[in-house]
Amino acid sequence: MEDNPFSGSRQERELRTYALLDEIKIPYARIDHVPAMTMEACEDVDKALGTRMCKNLFLCNRQQTVFYLLLMPDAKKFRTKTLSAQLGCSRLSFADEEHMAQLLDIHPGSVSVLGLMNDHGNRVQLLIDEDLLQDEYIGCHPCVNTSSLKIRLSDILEKFLPAVHHSYRPVALPEENA
Repeated sequence: MEDNPFSGSRQERELRTYALLDEIKIPYARIDHVPAMTMEACEDVDKALGTRMCKNLFLCNRQQTVFYLLLMPDAKKFRTKTLSAQLGCSRLSFADEEHMAQLLDIHPGSVSVLGLMNDHGNRVQLLIDEDLLQDEYIGCHPCVNTSSLKIRLSDILEKFLPAVHHSYRPVALPEENA
């Protein structure tokens, strides 16, 4: 595997991601780039991959005992009150970096559905906005933010999630009124 010109050699967590995708026969397109920490920074990546990066939010309840990974369209605004009501839980907030590293072996700016491969205790519940479920492909990071992948959403749902012993719950996040 070639070196990433933007980050030196590939990180071990990234190599584990590719190994799992290859093992479960999920094809992907990859592009390497400078660190993409925000959705705005992903716009060029979207164009190069011919898909859109989905927004990935790592959330928790007030007590920091229940954790969620929310995948949603990049253009939608996140409203904690709406999602909290759907889940029937106390007000959600962003989970801290320590829990992110402990549960998903990822860091801020690299949050991705692929991090669920590191959640061996199944402590993170996957939530996917119903609008995102209409897309054929999603763009996501391979647990680092210096590369991005284009993967069929059906492969994530039908191959990846069963392989990592996770399921997902669809949620309905409203569009913002202009």
